[in-house]
Amino acid sequence: MKLKGEYIFKGPREEVWQIVRDPEVLMTALPGAQSLKQIGENEYEGEMYIRVGPVSGIFSGRVLVSDEVPPESYTLTVEGKGKAGFANGSGHVHLIDQGDGTTLMKYEGEVQIGGRLASVGQRLIDTVSKSMIRQGLETLDQALQARLAAKAEGKENVENYRPPSEMEFAMAVAKDMAGEALSSRRWIWIAIAVVVVIIIVALVLIGRGGG
Repeated sequence: MKLKGEYIFKGPREEVWQIVRDPEVLMTALPGAQSLKQIGENEYEGEMYIRVGPVSGIFSGRVLVSDEVPPESYTLTVEGKGKAGFANGSGHVHLIDQGDGTTLMKYEGEVQIGGRLASVGQRLIDTVSKSMIRQGLETLDQALQARLAAKAEGKENVENYRPPSEMEFAMAVAKDMAGEALSSRRWIWIAIAVVVVIIIVALVLIGRGGG
């Protein structure tokens, strides 16, 4: 499965870089993140509790950060696993100063999926992954706006920022998938697919924490 896209953050590149290095903020971008610890110079290990429809449990993964060029780019190698299967992949993230106070993030990568997850259709995986990535980045952008507003007012504490709840996150994914007419059995497999994409996206996001 290939992942590729871009997103414009409403803030300068240096501030965006700081946001994607803040583990507390990053762990709010996707509900369920439980822990993140550094196990090597550029290697991290995390756990998430995921509940999507009939699928729930603890999922674990590792992220290796390489080719880091602050505040411009970095490469990630990801390994995630759970009862539903496993997902391994790598990707590259590039932050581009737009010159107008905004920052363009470009990302691309490829993920290999195994186990029961291999039975999930590619089109459905693509739909869910795009939804999850979009929501995660929008949440980070909201945190960025709150941080910039606090700095402008000379405040140390960020106010008026509330990350989406697990229910709000799940409902947004369901809305993006509303056009799919599927059997209940098929929805079970989609739920499993959502779990894996959550793990992948979350590890890509929280993989910057602790650096």
